[in-house]
Amino acid sequence: MGCRGLGNPERRHQKTRHNAGFMAVEALADRLGARWRSALGGDAEVAPALIDGLDVLLVRPLTYMNLSGVAVSRILRRKNIPPENLIVIHDDIDMDTARLRIRKGGSSGGHKGVDSIIRETGKRDFIRVKIGIGRHPSKPAEVYVLERFGKDEAPLISGAVSGAAQAAIDIITLGLPAAMNRFNKK
Repeated sequence: MGCRGLGNPERRHQKTRHNAGFMAVEALADRLGARWRSALGGDAEVAPALIDGLDVLLVRPLTYMNLSGVAVSRILRRKNIPPENLIVIHDDIDMDTARLRIRKGGSSGGHKGVDSIIRETGKRDFIRVKIGIGRHPSKPAEVYVLERFGKDEAPLISGAVSGAAQAAIDIITLGLPAAMNRFNKK
C-alpha cells in the first residue's frame, strides 16, 4: 500500500493551501513513528511504516505539484505497488475549508497534481482523500492555493489534516466503504 501527500517543495510553500496533502502525510508519519529518507535521487522522500501489520510506504514527491505523477509512478513501479493500492491525499479548492471527502477513481477535478498522477500512471482508479481549502471569491485559484492559511482557518485545517491522516489509516484497516461512511459526512 502506498500513501502520497501532494504539495510543492521548498520552504516557502510549507504551510500553504496547496500543501495540505503534505501536511497530512507528515502527520501520518509522525503518528506512525515513520522516518523520512531521500528517494529517486532527491525527487521524493519516503517513510516506510506499518499499519495494522501491513507494510505501507508514505511518499512526499519533491517535484512541483504539476509533476507529482512522475515521482509517484516511478515509486509505484520500483516497489511493485498497483495503482489501486495508492492513496493520494490532496487539497480541493471546490470543497469548503477543512471538509474531508474520500473517493475512488474519477477525474482530476482540475487538480494538476492528481492530473499528473493520472497521466503518468495511466490509471484513475486510485483512492483520494481530499482536504477542502475553499475558494476565494475574487482571487485567481493559482494565487489563492499558494497562500498560507489565515489565523481563523489554522485550527480548522489542523483538525482536517489530522482527520485526513486518520482517514488513510481507516481505509487500510477498516476498508474503503467504512472509511467513506465515516468521513464523507458534512
